[in-house]
Amino acid sequence: MRYAPAILVGRLTRFAARLRKPGGGSAVPGLVVNRIAPNYLKRTLSGFPQGLVVVSGSSGKSTTTKMLVAILRAHGVDVFTNPSTANISQGLTSALLERADWQGRVPGDVAVLEMDEGHGALVMQGVDARVVCLTNVMVDQIDRFHDSEMVAAMLGRIAARAGESIVVNADDAHLERLAARVRAEVAVHRFGVTAEVLAASPRGLGYTDTSTERLASGAGVLVEGVDGTAAVLDDAGAPVEIGLPARGVHYAVDAAAAHATAKAVLGDRFSRSVAAEALSAIPAVFGRGERTTVRGQPVEFVLVQNPASYQLNIDSIAPGTEQVLFAIGSDVRDPSYFWPADASSLGRVSVVTGSKAAEAALMLAYDGVEIDRVEPELARALDDFLAMPAPATGVKTIVFTADAMRRTRAHLGLAGAE
Repeated sequence: MRYAPAILVGRLTRFAARLRKPGGGSAVPGLVVNRIAPNYLKRTLSGFPQGLVVVSGSSGKSTTTKMLVAILRAHGVDVFTNPSTANISQGLTSALLERADWQGRVPGDVAVLEMDEGHGALVMQGVDARVVCLTNVMVDQIDRFHDSEMVAAMLGRIAARAGESIVVNADDAHLERLAARVRAEVAVHRFGVTAEVLAASPRGLGYTDTSTERLASGAGVLVEGVDGTAAVLDDAGAPVEIGLPARGVHYAVDAAAAHATAKAVLGDRFSRSVAAEALSAIPAVFGRGERTTVRGQPVEFVLVQNPASYQLNIDSIAPGTEQVLFAIGSDVRDPSYFWPADASSLGRVSVVTGSKAAEAALMLAYDGVEIDRVEPELARALDDFLAMPAPATGVKTIVFTADAMRRTRAHLGLAGAE
């Protein structure tokens, strides 16, 4: 009962926060509990019977985590996991509070948690993970992570807490160097893409430092081919056909990461066919190529968070998509961050909006993109965009950064959809 007072205060805080802001304030209870019971998070994360699995990296954490959870649950494992928006310390604590009993215990055989690189390096101090999966190192959030070496060091501190195995992207040279330094008793599992898949991605995969050699067949889980939302994985020489939640090689890489991590967790219990079926049934994650119906018409949401994800996601938008809304919010303090990417494949954008609309429009114009309208007020832009007649080709597509995504979902009444 040592944590009962903290849990009571946390739940009261959550109730008050939701009264004040329906659908919001999810991190506030965790912030309060972390202050009054600073050991609660670490103690609870260490209490799952089959251990803790951590997924971290610059990009792909949310999708990889969701895929991994689906595979494990399809194998009959009771999994506790956190929403993708709760990947920092107070968000993790809030997620635990949602399920905890009055003694602080959270049901589940295993915890599979997405962790922010910086917060994860702090949270994992004194916490042992069974398996750690690391997705990649990219130029990301330059106000926080100004140096890729710094990000790699943070991921190294998370990997150092793995007691059984780590799973790394063999195409990321930063992670390969990290894998070479793990303790001898920790197994290293790998995933990656074939040389043919990399060659078909002329802009690369977005990693800060890409490995010079590809993973050999049989040495891990390989993305062997991608065609739209279909992909083929090579698992120790055996082909595994899967469906993806959205278009793009990066989603296939996420699937390979989840597949390889599930194998590491399950061991002899792992079934390729069960994993393939689970992967193929996964819907898109919270704006990551997510398609839903809004005001009676299909709309696709595309989240861009750093130059690499911007490039990969823009390139994956179906050619000929007629109506695109492009929104950059206040989270992008300096839009020149995105200038290295090339958005010329968009061709035309119906509306550019958000607090950085003028800068975004200039950036697109330099890429040769025609712009029909610049409307700084996001709500008005959304309403007018959705009121336009249905496109002749493709579906209405909204490209946004994280802040614009949150505001978009709140305005459209989708805030609680994740």
